[in-house]
Amino acid sequence: MKVSALLAAGRALLADQPAGRLETEILLGKVLQADRAWLFANTGYDVPPGLVASFLDLAGRRSKGEPVAYLTGQKEFWSLSLKVTADVLIPRPETELLVETVLDFVPLDACWRIADLGTGSGAVALAIASERPLCEVHATDLSPAALEVARENGTNLVPGRVSFHQGYWLEPLAGRFRVIVSNPPYIAAGDPHLAQGDCRFEPPGALVAGSDGLDAIRMIARQAPGYLEPGGLLALEHGFEQGSEVRRILESAGYADVTTRKDLEQRERVTSGIRGH
Repeated sequence: MKVSALLAAGRALLADQPAGRLETEILLGKVLQADRAWLFANTGYDVPPGLVASFLDLAGRRSKGEPVAYLTGQKEFWSLSLKVTADVLIPRPETELLVETVLDFVPLDACWRIADLGTGSGAVALAIASERPLCEVHATDLSPAALEVARENGTNLVPGRVSFHQGYWLEPLAGRFRVIVSNPPYIAAGDPHLAQGDCRFEPPGALVAGSDGLDAIRMIARQAPGYLEPGGLLALEHGFEQGSEVRRILESAGYADVTTRKDLEQRERVTSGIRGH
């Protein structure tokens, strides 16, 4: 089949997807190891049968809802091209606000220790490390499979800049940190969103945190003071309807200057607090 015919077939398969046309081009480009400009310039190219089958398989899986990031094994975050697998949460644009919150607190020339909890693909830790090269960055995750993905991303993107540790939140870490950051699971068990969109394919342990979605945030808020330097920052991503409750959790745990930042859609998304002196 020619490129033009495959593009038409893919668009038909993905007609129900809001970005089906673009996703068709991304998936065919992945299979042919070519960019979209090449596809449009070579619509008459005869694609080998094996690659035709590979593309139609990917398009078929996408038509059933499987995320494009898992199909391509790649996701852009903070200008970094991250490897992603079904073992890790797909990095989302709103999580860049979490990185911004940390960078606003950390001076360019800082030589601080920073910890990222539940790192998944390593997105947050690697973005911070890329922007603050003098800082000592550590990242934890309970999942060995997720850490394998994160380590590979670290080696490819900022080699030697992030230390990875297997374990539950803060448990594998030693010493004090000036910043602790996390995008923990914050969806309530039974939330209907778990049966929709990309969430259907992502690891449940990276999404669900108890009956109200706040179990992980409570635990991190409670444990972090034992690892934070006086004046250190704890920054947490959360659901857009959880801001007031997360502020209450941090204030009850003794954090000062508790504030919440809104994402581009003006939804409360990241709450931070300072450990008292």
